[in-house]
Amino acid sequence: MSKSYNPHEEILRIVDQAAALLGLEKRDYIQLKSPERELKVSVPVRMDDGSIQVFEGYRVQHSGVRGPYKGGTRYHQNVDMDEVKALAAAMTFKCAVVDIPYGGGKGGITVDATKLSKAELERLTRKYTTLLYPIVGPHIDIPAPDVNTNDEVMAWFMDTYSILNGQLTLAVVTGKPVPLGGSLGRSEATGRGIMLTAREIARKVGLDLKGARVAVQGAGNVGGTAARFLHREGCQVVAISDVSGAVYKEDGLDIEEIWSFLRAERGRLLKDYDAPGLSRISNTELLQLQVDILVPAALENAITAENAPHIKAQIVLEGANGPTTADADNILAERGITVVPDILTNAGGVVVSYFEWLQNLQSVKWEEDEINRKLEYTMVKAFHDVWNMAEQAGTSLRMGAYMLALDRIVTASKLRGVTF
Repeated sequence: MSKSYNPHEEILRIVDQAAALLGLEKRDYIQLKSPERELKVSVPVRMDDGSIQVFEGYRVQHSGVRGPYKGGTRYHQNVDMDEVKALAAAMTFKCAVVDIPYGGGKGGITVDATKLSKAELERLTRKYTTLLYPIVGPHIDIPAPDVNTNDEVMAWFMDTYSILNGQLTLAVVTGKPVPLGGSLGRSEATGRGIMLTAREIARKVGLDLKGARVAVQGAGNVGGTAARFLHREGCQVVAISDVSGAVYKEDGLDIEEIWSFLRAERGRLLKDYDAPGLSRISNTELLQLQVDILVPAALENAITAENAPHIKAQIVLEGANGPTTADADNILAERGITVVPDILTNAGGVVVSYFEWLQNLQSVKWEEDEINRKLEYTMVKAFHDVWNMAEQAGTSLRMGAYMLALDRIVTASKLRGVTF
């Protein structure tokens, strides 16, 4: 990511625009311009060779106006405070869009997780949890998995917190293994949410999902799961990619076969997959394919001012966080391409995290069918709330989503009598 591009400042710019459209005064939302709390920690870890390495860790709590802070923890070499602040702010708005009682938080450690052994990752996680202990908790701040973290990392986090807390505290994190209080349906939730959003936007623009041509950037848990659900809805997924490149097939890929192949053993990539009629293309070429729906579900800033003029999709569904730059967003809007924003499209994960948290607090377990029904209701309602707001204001779905979220946050703040 270019250091000249500050994702946190970009979100603040959108918030200012949304506030102006809502007719808000500066005093109504000025508290959202800065996180409520920013923590930076030094995380010393004993490496397998006996040496000590110190990593930088972060936790940003953006807004607690509507409930406890909620957001993932990522382990990546590019993690810095600006990125974490931006993602924490985005979580505040994402939770408000789907109307669940959370505020936004985010955490991370600047580390190349692929270079650490499992034992080193566990020691890193447990030390990081110890340093965060005073500011997290089931009713304060509830972390979750993100880039390069998973249910196992959440189990270590929960166990360390529980030891420090003197009692088993399942509700301190979400995204845990199912035998440790994790929710059924959680791992598929973000991908399922993308499919549900695709279904709703297709209805609005008069596109039949059956036979619709789809390209998905990203074959991980989000992109791969979204591709599977879209395939099951009758979509023709013609391209999918990962870090090793993309595969393309004119009459549609066998997504279930690709999913099984990639997950058969750790470290498998699309470059190792082959099938009759398959051609290999770059990630850049994938984004510019002639398709009905494009799902960027990999990294930030995938669609830029450089490639936006060449996007041929009718609909862009943002599966990743921040996959479209502000300049690109304007270009796509001018070209009549419908963009469904990340804070709506990929909110399925935090919705089912909320369900996991509720189950933990109540010591109950819901069946997967019930969770999926609740997820569908929540995502469909959020979509129509955003659509109606954008229609009334005569603006984009992104601006509609931010207006809806901002209105809910400011309303809660005023009802609480928060003074400035």
